[in-house]
Amino acid sequence: MDAYLIQGMHGLVYGMLLFLVTSGLTLVFGMMGVLNIAHAAFYMVGAYFAYTLVAWTGNFWICLILAPIGVGLIGAFVERVLLRKVHALGHAPELMLTFGIFYILAEVVKWIWGTYPLSVQPPAVLAGSIPFAGGIYPTYRLFILLISAIVLLILAFIMQKTRIGITVRAAVFDNEMVDILGTNVQAVFLGVFCIGSALAGLAGVVAAPFLTTYPGMGLEILIDAFVVIVIGGFGSVWGALLAALMIGELQSFGIMFIPQLALVFQFLLMAIVLVLRPQGLFGEAA
Repeated sequence: MDAYLIQGMHGLVYGMLLFLVTSGLTLVFGMMGVLNIAHAAFYMVGAYFAYTLVAWTGNFWICLILAPIGVGLIGAFVERVLLRKVHALGHAPELMLTFGIFYILAEVVKWIWGTYPLSVQPPAVLAGSIPFAGGIYPTYRLFILLISAIVLLILAFIMQKTRIGITVRAAVFDNEMVDILGTNVQAVFLGVFCIGSALAGLAGVVAAPFLTTYPGMGLEILIDAFVVIVIGGFGSVWGALLAALMIGELQSFGIMFIPQLALVFQFLLMAIVLVLRPQGLFGEAA
């Protein structure tokens, strides 16, 4: 039973990290109708920013603030200068553009930091372990749970209790009507894209001491993120949360029981959801 509890915690930690990555992506997808492949590259860049800032400053907490801001500014540039110009051409050109940005950022990362895996040390206060389920559990993994929960609460408050959140939810449902009613939808797009990119950067910073920082980490998280937004439903933060937790636990216990098929279970779950509810668990029917 202790082993099951620890394995469940592993799944919960990865699921919350996955939610941190996909929370911004699912909103951008819901509003703009384009799967932003570059989002995974923003996550990767956030991890590399964390490596550099920790090396320069020796302070993990500073890079926890600065790196997401830097990635958010990159996202704002991409949306304002590149993505907006092809928006009128349809979703396919937007998708191809984000594919290109993803590969460009991957090559830039290799050019600047190289192809070797890099490690980021967690702060000293989070480097130890605490007693858990008859054994010990890394403190840093609990920190991942904490910061992901904080982001979830902040997003839930903004989306449900503020005028900005109401506007964003309305734009997800029908951006043309929101535009007719006098809201600058382009500004909403820019703000959501910037915040979504910053959340991806934050996830990269948090993931850097937990996972290996290497050029392929963006592609690795992209697959799981795609599954999450399909299962959860386009534009639904709560759907992204539930789907991310399901994927985290499936991977964790799949590795424990059937390691050869661990990666298959999430795609099997996605197939079942698409058959029973094509719009996703929390998505709106077309």
